[in-house]
Amino acid sequence: MSSNNLVAKIAQPYASALLDLANEKKAIEQISQDMKLIKDILLQSGKLKYFLANPLKTIEAKKQVIAATFGDQISENTLSFLMVLVDRKRISMLDVIAGKYLELAYAMESLTIANISTSIALNSDQENLLIDKIKAMTSAKEVKLVISVDPELIGGFTIQIGSKVIDTSIRGQLKQMASHLDVAAM
Repeated sequence: MSSNNLVAKIAQPYASALLDLANEKKAIEQISQDMKLIKDILLQSGKLKYFLANPLKTIEAKKQVIAATFGDQISENTLSFLMVLVDRKRISMLDVIAGKYLELAYAMESLTIANISTSIALNSDQENLLIDKIKAMTSAKEVKLVISVDPELIGGFTIQIGSKVIDTSIRGQLKQMASHLDVAAM
């Protein structure tokens, strides 16, 4: 595994955590602007990038430089995140983490595709209600429903968004009860 792949693999959870925080605080746009600014500053200042990556510099020194450099230009949430990166000795990956965060944020703000399986066809009001609920769940700006009718569901529906599946169907509930009964019989 190349070092770039390793760094990207390490950066991914930090970027995801920051996106989760931004989503929770309803600050995706603000933190995205902060991360763009940070990437630009790191791109322009090789000295800053070198300083943050230098293992001989103390954590306290790095925190002071970050506070002095970014303190009044970025939000408190982003500044706190940078301090966590310093504490965890991941600040040297800041440019990669910022890039990963921006990739994730852009993906989140674009179109989310939800695969819906229902036992009966949905009317337009039901579709609009589902779109609103999915937008709220995913913080996506646009949602496209791909609807299929599956009478074997008996009743209810399933929603699949990426790898996440929500099963409210009667068939799913029956399967769940059967698995609980199988476990209880053992």
